[in-house]
Amino acid sequence: MIFTKRIALQLAACWVLAATLLAAGGARGQAAPAPVTVRIDAAKTHQTIANFAASDAWACQFVGNWPAAKKEAIADLLFSTEAGPGGQPKGIGLSMWRFNVGAGSAEQGDASGIKDEWRRAESFLTPAGTYDWTRQAGQRWFLEAARKRGVPQFLAFLNSPPVSLTRNGKAFASAKQPNLAPERYAALADYCARVVEGVRKSTGVAFDYFSPVNEPQWDWSDGGQEGSPFLNDEIAGITKALSTSLVASKLPTQIVVAEAGKLDYLFTTADKPGRGDQISAFFADAAAPTYLGSTPRVARVIAGHSYFTTSPQAQAVATRQQLAARVAAVPKLSYWQSEYCILGDNGGEINGGRRDLGMAPALYVARAIHNDLAVANATAWQWWLAVSAYNYKDGLVYVDKNKTDGNFYASKMLWALGNYSRFVRPGAVRVAAEFAAAPAGATPLLVSAYRSANGKQLVTVIINEAAAPADLRLELAGRRLGATQSFTTSDTGDLKPAAAVAAGQVLQVAPRSVTTLVSELR
Repeated sequence: MIFTKRIALQLAACWVLAATLLAAGGARGQAAPAPVTVRIDAAKTHQTIANFAASDAWACQFVGNWPAAKKEAIADLLFSTEAGPGGQPKGIGLSMWRFNVGAGSAEQGDASGIKDEWRRAESFLTPAGTYDWTRQAGQRWFLEAARKRGVPQFLAFLNSPPVSLTRNGKAFASAKQPNLAPERYAALADYCARVVEGVRKSTGVAFDYFSPVNEPQWDWSDGGQEGSPFLNDEIAGITKALSTSLVASKLPTQIVVAEAGKLDYLFTTADKPGRGDQISAFFADAAAPTYLGSTPRVARVIAGHSYFTTSPQAQAVATRQQLAARVAAVPKLSYWQSEYCILGDNGGEINGGRRDLGMAPALYVARAIHNDLAVANATAWQWWLAVSAYNYKDGLVYVDKNKTDGNFYASKMLWALGNYSRFVRPGAVRVAAEFAAAPAGATPLLVSAYRSANGKQLVTVIINEAAAPADLRLELAGRRLGATQSFTTSDTGDLKPAAAVAAGQVLQVAPRSVTTLVSELR
């Protein structure tokens, strides 16, 4: 019996050895795939990048009052551009922070009609008509934390006018009707200007931009959060009133419109008459009563949200090609992708439901960023909830739903955004980048490249959704490349740095990863 077992073990070992040798021989018999060449022309330029951002809605109102060590660590993840041991980035270095100017539903409590306390928001404006700059304390903490860490740009936005100005006295609409009467436009505008002044005096943060309307195509009548629908002529009226108030107050803050609920509404009426075709309404047709192109303090920016337009990939590209063409037809107009998280079922590709800290949503988000930057020519890309307490794919950093303390959890979506935000800084210019030949495999690589504002650095971002690694080589026209260092977000690392390699060397891109290559330009 013992003899039989020994023979069996020896035979098994022989089979393993034979299989190993056969596999090795087969591998030697097949030529390894040649490195993919990425051709970059730094002289062929596209858009100039303004910023990468996220918003403080809704959890920051509570998390900003958490114990210092925890909120400081979360702020580092979002804002820091510093590196730790081995060059490991501490955070993703957002270059703009979006501040939710609340409408006062928090003060109303249950009477607000918004059931989820975390989706209510305080207002600086009191029922007595005075201003209390100690309100929104948690959000103000993050605002100051962003400034202290060097974030260069800030934007204030409204989901709803303050409840003292709305038609129904609430922070959401009734019966799908706009919740601000025209005779209150001037009062809203003065309120916004006061907020800009008051926040600057109380925190030292000056808002570079103010966005007075959010997703005006949606009804906002279910009490799910603060919000109000608006028609284009109402948006124009609010914007012109705000322009007057900013000028009168001698504030340089610029107004951003119109935060469309999805990209289609920027260039087509679609299913929202009077609320769509917003490029034409606000910037393309100078004879239109809604035209804002010559209104003081209005930024030459059309802002829209990428929700519901990111799948399937062919349709995502087609939508952004149409958008890019329409924006390009209007002199000096640029497009901001001003809000996104993973919503809905996305054609069965990925579902927004259920929290996932891993690479699957991170790769999906990276592809969405790529499409907006490299196809739609977005000059800014902005995420929705920087900090989320929900079981949804809506956060960069997740927290326990506890108002006073809890744990926090960084997601791979945070770090995938960081592959762009940490390295593609304001003033960088996107340059031409393409593969010399189509990469092999059913899932192609995606590539985009950016020349730094000072012209001394080239940043190349590679997305590899495949389960296999890929070898590539950078080839630059017109100039010489110096050493290149990679930072990789994958299952095994978060912007993980690698040792720099000499120009012309083959670089390996990990499977299921987002990799940023930072190269010297000579």
